[in-house]
Parts: sequence; structure tokens; C-alpha cells
Amino acid sequence: MKLLTLDTSTDACSCALYLDGEIRDHSVIAPRQHTTLILPMIAKLLATAELKPTQLDGIAFGCGPGSFTGLRIAAGITQGIAFAADIPVAPISCLATLAQAAYLENGIEKVLAAIDARMNEVYFGKYLVDKEGIMQLEDEEIVAAPATIHLPTTQGWYGIGTGWASYAHELTAQLEDKLQGYQGEKYPQARAIVPLARVAFAAGQVVSAADALPVYLRNQVVSL
Repeated sequence: MKLLTLDTSTDACSCALYLDGEIRDHSVIAPRQHTTLILPMIAKLLATAELKPTQLDGIAFGCGPGSFTGLRIAAGITQGIAFAADIPVAPISCLATLAQAAYLENGIEKVLAAIDARMNEVYFGKYLVDKEGIMQLEDEEIVAAPATIHLPTTQGWYGIGTGWASYAHELTAQLEDKLQGYQGEKYPQARAIVPLARVAFAAGQVVSAADALPVYLRNQVVSL
């Protein structure tokens, strides 16, 4: 299987190429530069692998939550490539990507993913790894003030994402000894999308280019 993945949902701009078991990726922390960076990064990745977009089996992107502008960039680039190459798309949660990275890099199985949503709120999701090593969402992803989030009462959780850097006091005060640590300076990365995308494609959880759309949790909350 040959998959292209990308994420521009936060200050990190990244893309990755999965080639039958091998992962190649490019990543840079570059706030407000994603528009100019992401296409050349993808082009370089494909050129190095001597691949054309039409040779890909699909493309996956970080669909949200995250920066409104960043999510639109990722969706737009994904739509353009998928339309031109006539390949399917797997939208992947940015919170799930963070949780997956915690497992891939450190073997952490119980993750509280949080991205700073500004306006004194965080995007938040609770994840547990399954027997296949894939992070699964418990409950639902939300956007809320840190002090109002219903946090776990069990032990052994680990926090990851910029929400922990911005609101560590509010979150850790509620968890006390149930939290084994957190990593606040961590962004969703295209490399960690790969295992989630492989599962999505295997299960047929894909959409057409036209339906490769961002997920704005804040919009859903405001509309209630």
C-alpha cells in the first residue's frame, strides 16, 4: 500500500509517505507558513520516492480539531491531490493522531489528548489503545474550558498536546495522582497518521475528494 498523509492543524506542518511498510516524512514547526511550505514538502517527498500522485492508493489528512486556517489548508491540498489523481481520502482526527504518537513513541496506552483552542478552551479527547496498537476514542471529542472537562477517575493516564502546555494547572489539579505525566510541546504529525490511515483504508472508512472536509468542534458547540 502507498499512502500520503499530511497535517497542518497546528504550528507544525508535516507530510509523510507510507510505502509498503516504510515511512518517510518531512516536518517543520512554522506558524503561519503552511500555505507556502506544504506543497513543496509533498512534492519533494514524492519525487524522492519516484512516485506520482496517481500511483498512490490514497491520501489521509488531519481533519481537525485545530486551527481553522490550518484545517482549511490541509483539506484544500488533500482535495486538490485526490481530485487530480482520482484517489480516496481518509479524514483523521488530530487528537487521535496525538494519542497515536504517544503510543508509537513511548508505548503509552491511556492518553488524554488536548490541543489549545484559544478563548480559554481546549479541544479534548480520551483515548485507549486496542489490541492492534491503534488508539480508540472513548466518549467523544469536545471543545470546552479545561476546568469543566469530565476527566477520568482511574489511574495511569498520560496527557499530550498543546492544551497541556497552556492549561496544565487546571487539568492536573483535577487529575491529581491519576496522571502519570504529560507532554505539552507536542503537535499532531503526519507520521503518526499513518497507522490510523491504514486501518481506515482497510475498513473502507474513506470519502471522495469532495467530502474531504475539516471538522470544527467549536462550530458544533456554538450551533447548539
